[in-house]
Amino acid sequence: MTTYTPNPELDLVLERTVDVAPQLVWKAWTTPELLKQWFAPKPWTTTACEIDLQPGGRFDTTMRSPEGDEYPSSGCILVVEEGSRLVFTSGLGPGFRPVIVEGGFPFTAVISMEPDGSGTKYTATAIHADASAKKSHEDMGFIDGWGMALDQLVEVAKSL
Repeated sequence: MTTYTPNPELDLVLERTVDVAPQLVWKAWTTPELLKQWFAPKPWTTTACEIDLQPGGRFDTTMRSPEGDEYPSSGCILVVEEGSRLVFTSGLGPGFRPVIVEGGFPFTAVISMEPDGSGTKYTATAIHADASAKKSHEDMGFIDGWGMALDQLVEVAKSL
C-alpha cells in the first residue's frame, strides 16, 4: 500500500472518526445504490451512479440541484484496496483515457478508512493541480459539503 502525504498548498483534507466499521464505510462508497443515498449534501441528490470497481474502471455520478439542474461527473478509478482505500480522478475517464473537464477543474480523491476502536478513521483528500483549483473547490464548500455527505454516509451505513 502506498501512502499519500497531502500538500497544504494544493490539497483539501476532511478527516474524522465515525462510529461505523470500515467495511460499512467501504460498502457505502462502492455500492452504487448506497452511494446515491448519501453522496450529495442535502438538499442536493445523486440521481445516477456507475462504479466499475477496478483500476481503470468507471466512477460516474450525476448530482441534481434543488432547482432540478443536473451535474454529471465522469471519472476513473485509480486504486482499489478492498476495505481501506479508494482513489479516483475526474482528470481521466474509464480505461485511464485523459478527458477535458468542462466548466470545472480536475481533481483526484483519495478516500481512506482504517479501524479506530469500533469505528473508522475516515480521511478524504482532494488533490488539485494548482492553488487556484484548490481555492475553487474550497469556495464551493468542500469541507461543509463533504462533511455533510459523510454524515449522510454514516446514517446509511448504520442502516445496513
